[in-house]
Amino acid sequence: MKTKILILVVGAAILAGLALFYFLFLNHPSRQVLAHINEEKLSVEEFNRELDKLESPIKEMFKEEPQPFLETLILKKLLLQEAKKEGLTLPIMTYKDATKDSKSPEEKLIEELLKKKFPDPPAVAKEEVKSFYNQIKPQLGGKSYEEVAGDIEEILREGKRQTEMRQFIAELRNNAKVEVDQILLKKISLKPPESNSEEDFKRALTAGKPFVTDFGANNCLPCRQMRPILKEIGKEVAGKAEVLVIDVYKYPHLAREYKIQLIPTLIFFDAKGKEAFRHVGMMDKERILSKLKEIGMGT
Repeated sequence: MKTKILILVVGAAILAGLALFYFLFLNHPSRQVLAHINEEKLSVEEFNRELDKLESPIKEMFKEEPQPFLETLILKKLLLQEAKKEGLTLPIMTYKDATKDSKSPEEKLIEELLKKKFPDPPAVAKEEVKSFYNQIKPQLGGKSYEEVAGDIEEILREGKRQTEMRQFIAELRNNAKVEVDQILLKKISLKPPESNSEEDFKRALTAGKPFVTDFGANNCLPCRQMRPILKEIGKEVAGKAEVLVIDVYKYPHLAREYKIQLIPTLIFFDAKGKEAFRHVGMMDKERILSKLKEIGMGT
């Protein structure tokens, strides 16, 4: 009787251990499969590892909208699979290669594959060179066809090779068996940073204080580079002025009303809610503060 009880206790302990191992290790989110690429698995762990190699704020942008980065990794795996089919192998890294700026073995292998597939740029007819010359002639500063024909031919040939490479990669993708776990992809996506609302903007127009509004978007790199600067300024000028961020995709009617053509566009409003100045592109902290003081911000 005691032996049977002991066996049951040991068995229960083993099952509990296996269950714990499954839920804490095998079923950990980082080990879940995000995509299958021709039967090769791409885990969340690998996705995050590749994502962490990127610099901010691009990294954060892809964390919020991971589909484009996932597609890049899928194409990379397809190219590496194709390289393997061609009998190419990963190059051995030397000490000199192990520098911060050196390409990874995978990147070098993909380069070798593309060199093998497209060793020479396609030929270009003289008529194509002449036609291109006539199109850009006004920008050539009076240079004759004979002076630039060789350079134009080289540019056109390389352009054709790039087109062939893109077609090759597109065909690889179209012919591949790719399955993406969209539910898991959504689960690992981070919530994008909040922007101000239309109500915030309308309130600022009548608040009796100068303010600056950044018309931008979360998926705009210069806009995201501006965010830490604007947040810092917002804290410093609290009570004297305001700093707002309006997403032009969320409020397209505001973008139209204020004739936003490029993002980021910073518009400065005086205490009466009238536009006093606008700047297209990034703007440093000192200039923003200086402009706010210029349009009436108190000290």
